[in-house]
Amino acid sequence: MNKIEHIGIAVKNLELSNKLFSKLLNCEPYKTESVESEGVITSFFMIGETKIELLQATNTESPISKFIEKKGEGIHHIAFASDDTNNEIKRLQLEGFEMIHQKAKPGADQKEIAFAHPKSTNGVLVEICSDIK
Repeated sequence: MNKIEHIGIAVKNLELSNKLFSKLLNCEPYKTESVESEGVITSFFMIGETKIELLQATNTESPISKFIEKKGEGIHHIAFASDDTNNEIKRLQLEGFEMIHQKAKPGADQKEIAFAHPKSTNGVLVEICSDIK
């Protein structure tokens, strides 16, 4: 892993949250995108080299919907950039981490992604991502 790629924040209302974070960060989101496989609409802000991703659920079965139901709005995950998500999955498994995804899958922002289970990362949902090749 080479750097923090983005921090994901679960929100109830993306439109209101975009306004809030635009004021907070003094910039506008550069991209909004729907990821149907995850049941979310995302919005991205760029702060230096790090992105802030706001995530709103599009259905009640979405992981974001379930997260907000349990914990409320807030930090959902930290994503780390990797040169190759599938190789990183294998490395993490060899190190004893429990992976939610056994192979990379398409995500937002032209990335392939996989998540490590928070049970094996001190309660933090960790996303590994790399550019889709």
